Order: sequence, then C-alpha cells, then structure tokens
Amino acid sequence: MSNNQIGLPINEASKLADKLNILLANYQLFYANSRALHWNIKGEKFFELHLKFEELYMDSFQKVDEIAERILTLGYTPLHTFTDYLKEAKIAEAANISEARPAVEAVLSGYKTLLELEREILDLSGEMNDEGTNALMSDYIREQEKSVWMYSAFLK
Repeated sequence: MSNNQIGLPINEASKLADKLNILLANYQLFYANSRALHWNIKGEKFFELHLKFEELYMDSFQKVDEIAERILTLGYTPLHTFTDYLKEAKIAEAANISEARPAVEAVLSGYKTLLELEREILDLSGEMNDEGTNALMSDYIREQEKSVWMYSAFLK
C-alpha cells in the first residue's frame, strides 16, 4: 500500500477526506444558518443573541477553511458548491427563524450533527495515526461541548 505526501496510507486518507467533505458541507450549512440567525433575531434577547450568532458564524467561517485545507493536505479536493453541500449535509436549513428559543434550538441541533461527525472522524484519524486531523477534531469537540452546555443553559 502506498502513502500520500504526508505519509498516510492513500486508501485510509481517501476515506478520511470523504468524511471531512461531509463535515465541510455541514459546516457550510451551520455557517449559513448562524448568519441568518444573526441577521434575523428579534425580541428581548436581540442584543445578546445577535452577538453570539456573530461569534458562531465567524468561528464556522474559520473552521470551513481549516477543514478544506486539511482535505487538500490529505491530497484530495474539498467540496466547493452549494449543490454538493446541500446533497451531503445532514444539517437542515434554518429558514425564517427570528425568535430566541427556536434559534438556539437550531444551533443545538447543528452542534449535535457536527459533534457526531467529528467523533467519527476523530476515531478514523486516530486509527490511522493522523495526528493533524485528530488534533483538529479534538479541539472542535472540546469547544463545541462547552458551547452546547452554554446554549442549553440559555434554554432552561
């Protein structure tokens, strides 16, 4: 079995790139949803949530780039059309949400999907000793678990 340019087995790297592309598609939807929530939130929690949703979409924007660059590092091409994103993503579009509770519920639903995918990728990258992808997923999971706790506390 041959290795790619960073010394990982090509077959396993291909499987990992496929999973990362699915994660990328989901992040693109999470980004779009966060941006829409930022724009459309109304009500007494406007100022608080407007800022939180801006943090979310800025963070997602950065992660989209990191994931795409990791796919390229593995030697593959990241998805780059919304047609592909919509086909691959499990996160649904959050349309016409302007109230606090449904907005935060949409964020939590998105995080649930992202965390499930990131854990799958963490397991796969761990099995193939891909420390670069492993560290990336580990960081994302740690950050998002804290965010889930905080957004969940908001709903209670």
